[in-house]
Amino acid sequence: MKFGLFGINTGPCSEPDTMLAVATLAEEAGIESVWTGEHVVLPDPQVPPSPAPPLMNMCHPSTALAFIASATEKIRLATGITLLAQRNAVVLAKEMASLDFLSKGRLIFGIGAGYLKQEFDALGVNFAERGARTDEYIDVMRELWTSDAPAASGRFVKFSGIQSRPRPATPGGPPIVVGGTSGAAFRRAITKCQGWYGFAMDFDAAAACIDAIRQASGRHERPGSLGELEISITPRGPTTPEDVARWTEMGVDRLVLLQPGRDREALLDYVRQVADTLVK
Repeated sequence: MKFGLFGINTGPCSEPDTMLAVATLAEEAGIESVWTGEHVVLPDPQVPPSPAPPLMNMCHPSTALAFIASATEKIRLATGITLLAQRNAVVLAKEMASLDFLSKGRLIFGIGAGYLKQEFDALGVNFAERGARTDEYIDVMRELWTSDAPAASGRFVKFSGIQSRPRPATPGGPPIVVGGTSGAAFRRAITKCQGWYGFAMDFDAAAACIDAIRQASGRHERPGSLGELEISITPRGPTTPEDVARWTEMGVDRLVLLQPGRDREALLDYVRQVADTLVK
């Protein structure tokens, strides 16, 4: 089992010294990855389904991960998740290629279509088109990362006669991990991504999603270049060694643990606890 930490850029962990202290201790402790959350804006006042109060700090994912990359050597750097449909695909391809290049191939590119309409409205992006944009943008970004003569002629992105360098350090580009529990997300995981990510799930919810992914794999062809689909889960609530065994039996490859600490010392204590009880 691989272990990650979620929320390296949010709340108390968004403070620069705390962010680096947690990330460097996690690397020393053998934790595989740190994961960011992302919302460009949050509704004010908070209303469902908004996940956080409007004044909560949430640093830009690639900015935070580049900051961490400069102070670490091997811990993987994951966006969990980047809201792909809200971005300009060409700019984001450059941003993520640069992060992977500068971190020497440590990026895990977690993506999702998004679900807060207020956020899309603030950005001037059509909420109803988010799924179609997400599918097209994945292809566009891989085209820019891998093609010697990149070109696109889609519904949302058109270009030719350009280059975008540096390419990612990871051959073919960083692994793409998609979040979401819709049929479209499961289809996307099978046909376009190296992994799937389920956030804040109990065993029953995760098992239902894993079963749905298996069913989707019977309906959609998976390109051989993507390899075996990797399953990452953020469990809801505390995780015990017995829980890890159960997650492993279910076919989960990575647990991305929510950090419960409310200040720097509590966050660091949690990393030590994870190292002592879960990381073997």
